[in-house]
Amino acid sequence: MRPIASRHSQRGITLFVGLIMLVLITLMVTSAFTLSTSNLKSVGNMQARDEAIAAANQAIEHVLSSPFTTAPAAEEINVDINNDGVTDYVASIAIPICVRASIESAAVKTSGTLPSMSTVNTYNTLWNIEATIDDAKTGAKTIVQTGTRVLLTQPQKEAVCL
Repeated sequence: MRPIASRHSQRGITLFVGLIMLVLITLMVTSAFTLSTSNLKSVGNMQARDEAIAAANQAIEHVLSSPFTTAPAAEEINVDINNDGVTDYVASIAIPICVRASIESAAVKTSGTLPSMSTVNTYNTLWNIEATIDDAKTGAKTIVQTGTRVLLTQPQKEAVCL
């Protein structure tokens, strides 16, 4: 017959199992904290990127609302994305480039068109506008390009489209 182990000899194993459980719980909490921190950084980076893209788009809209085809030039535009009166981003606009020009099809004659009237040739011009945002806070660089069509007369087209 085997002797029954005393209570005194079993106290050590309980302590050992308790320490192992404590280490496992600590590892689980640490990994959960690390995972949540990396997710927070990822979301913050996406938010900063989206905000920079919105600032670049706002700068491009500013250029599009100006007569940029008369004398295309590079410029820097201050953007206040949250309308608090403080410049949040500075957008560098590259020189708008006339990518392509094609003659517009002849105007459809209506009953009010007189045969002796001359028509001026108009051109569909395709422009590429590029805005670059360098975010000083995050060190990120965002480039946004857009294309737009502008209808120009022949003298306007010859002045800006090569």
